[in-house]
Amino acid sequence: MTPQRRNLVSLIDRYLKPNVLRMLERLFSKDTISPREVHHSEIRRILVIRQHDQLGDFLLATPVLRALRERYPDARIGLLVRDYFADVASRVPGIDEVLVFRANLLHWTFKRFTTLWDQLRKRWDMTVVLNTVSHSLTSDVLAYLSGARYTVGSEAHVFPGCSRNFLYNVVAPLHRPPRHQTDRNLDIVRILDADTQDLSEEIRISENEQMSARERFSKASLPAPLLIGMHIGAGKKPNRWPVKNFARLAEEVREKYGAEVILFWGLAEGDLCREFCRSVSFKPITMEPSSLVQLAACFSQCDAMVFNDTGVMHLAAAVGVPLVAIFGPTDPGEWMPIGKNCASIRGERGVTGNVSPEQVLRELQNLLGEKLKRSAENKSMV
Repeated sequence: MTPQRRNLVSLIDRYLKPNVLRMLERLFSKDTISPREVHHSEIRRILVIRQHDQLGDFLLATPVLRALRERYPDARIGLLVRDYFADVASRVPGIDEVLVFRANLLHWTFKRFTTLWDQLRKRWDMTVVLNTVSHSLTSDVLAYLSGARYTVGSEAHVFPGCSRNFLYNVVAPLHRPPRHQTDRNLDIVRILDADTQDLSEEIRISENEQMSARERFSKASLPAPLLIGMHIGAGKKPNRWPVKNFARLAEEVREKYGAEVILFWGLAEGDLCREFCRSVSFKPITMEPSSLVQLAACFSQCDAMVFNDTGVMHLAAAVGVPLVAIFGPTDPGEWMPIGKNCASIRGERGVTGNVSPEQVLRELQNLLGEKLKRSAENKSMV
């Protein structure tokens, strides 16, 4: 970005945006009501909006959908998300309809616009905006356009220039940190007495999709009784565990347990794959980047996975795969998937490289228990 453009953006953020938002608050502000004033028996259609976040943020919010289904078992529940993970969203249990918002203007067509407009105007009784990580004006406008009688959201992340989140009329209080993101999402609907005991993330992969993943594995000739997947990528470089550590761990699980290592990585991360292959004494099974649903199906066929702190970690948790995640700058107490099959290790001083392969192996041993023991015994008999 040029200095001139940087100055223009700064000027807009400091002066223009707050004044525009202040004017919008004066024109469109909703009067707040107490949660006790919500007529729950009249709620037949609920729209949940989470269109502005990344994959991991979205999956951490799926317990909200479970809580709403438990609270309103007969309601029709719609979910508005970005096109990037709409296919994943359609596999969340309890969802009746997925509405797709395209962040890139070039991806809109007249038909896509009219489809979304028609879905928005279906007389929703309640709209829930999950604004826990950040706050999107687009999400609030979409909630307003839904025409819902009740618009529910958090008091957090008030726009500059505004006195409150003015497009909500049922406002959830913000609980101060430390607090897990799943609880932050649930806090928004807990004021409606909507809650769940199951805090796990969940999507469902069809049998055909699982069969397709098994076929990909069979083409790779996998005779091993134990499959350990490793996803060595992460969008943020400080979140990446050194590839040499992944390689050392891979050598250990092969040597001790006869496990086959399945290697995954993200788009534009082929260099990490090549570095891994140069660092090990064997030829790993490599799985080229694919769609999120295909990736989830492949994860589901592994006995366990090892991840950096990245969005697809939550994809594995959502299909029930035991996993170990290595954290660095990010606090796992806020972002780690919840569940007995999920373990995390955070490097000292927030540095992933301070996590040793031995630490990760111990967590794998805790997760897999008897399965690892049997695999080691089988290897010793060969």
